[in-house]
Amino acid sequence: MTSAASDWAALELCLRSASVALLLVLAALLLTDFRKALSGRLAAAFALGAAAHAVTASIGAGPPVSDWHAPLIALSTGDIVVFWLFTRALFDDAFVLRWWHGLIWAAVVAYSFVSCMWIAPAGHARIAIIMVNSLTLVFVALAVAQTIGSWSADLVERRRRARVFIVAASALYGGFNALLQIAYAGSRVTVEWANLMNAAVLTAIVAAITWAMMRVDGADLFTVPAEAVVLTKPAAAEEAADRKLVDALMRLMADERIYRHDNVTIGTLATRLKIPEYRLRRLINHRLGYRNFNVFLNNHRIEEAKAALADPAQAEVPVITIAMDAGFQSLGPFNRAFKATTGVTPTEYRKLKASTA
Repeated sequence: MTSAASDWAALELCLRSASVALLLVLAALLLTDFRKALSGRLAAAFALGAAAHAVTASIGAGPPVSDWHAPLIALSTGDIVVFWLFTRALFDDAFVLRWWHGLIWAAVVAYSFVSCMWIAPAGHARIAIIMVNSLTLVFVALAVAQTIGSWSADLVERRRRARVFIVAASALYGGFNALLQIAYAGSRVTVEWANLMNAAVLTAIVAAITWAMMRVDGADLFTVPAEAVVLTKPAAAEEAADRKLVDALMRLMADERIYRHDNVTIGTLATRLKIPEYRLRRLINHRLGYRNFNVFLNNHRIEEAKAALADPAQAEVPVITIAMDAGFQSLGPFNRAFKATTGVTPTEYRKLKASTA
């Protein structure tokens, strides 16, 4: 090994060590402060998986995979599934972890382990690397789609800004790393510059995320129990102005039932109230306690549906008709939202009200 190559290797080792140290500290802090929040636990798991990636990531040829190395590589690969689930939990306060999510993670980890231990050593290294990193690109794309799809409904301003940075940085790194891996799949040389750049980018992103986490209130990122939410107490003049806006907003909901309309957005309501979108977001979040615009709309829809289901005069009206009249586009989302709010299905709710009438 030349002197320059030795220096590069030493610098790369320092960068990897710094990344691992920061990620382990970040995971410990997340578990200490936010272990009760699903997004907090998934963030900690993602940080631990990223630490495994920092230890094992290599572009081009490297030493043969050892028995202890393969499990770390498998956990590193599975971390992209954790990243996807983390974005789901972070951006959707109603997200619930299902058993099949764990099955997807286990399948990716198992495939990566098999690739390391048997497929690649059997002479199919290029195919194994391309397959594993193609999976990475798929889950990166899913995470980015989640970010874009739910961004407009987020009412927490600091979370809107911080999450775009966190996910964009992680997704760009994941995509960049996967593309490099595919480009040099099966290469018989170790690409020192690529490994050094990979380690440097990872360290920079981890440091930036750690810095961002220190600047943003954790409650803005990780969902807290509803009873722990404390609404902001405004000054007298601001409170009077906000009260007028809240009253106007409630009239739109109660009198015009604007939540029934197709494709209602926060921009639609802001235009009707003649205020900027950011002010309406702050109003619904700080004064009414909602973190997500769709939840705000759905609560009004569900209240209308509850009244209809409890009405003896509408006992023969199909549930799907009541759901559509209230503004839901299909029965599935209505059933899920209704049960999440009331604890029972719409049909069960109707029977309970009929039995007590």
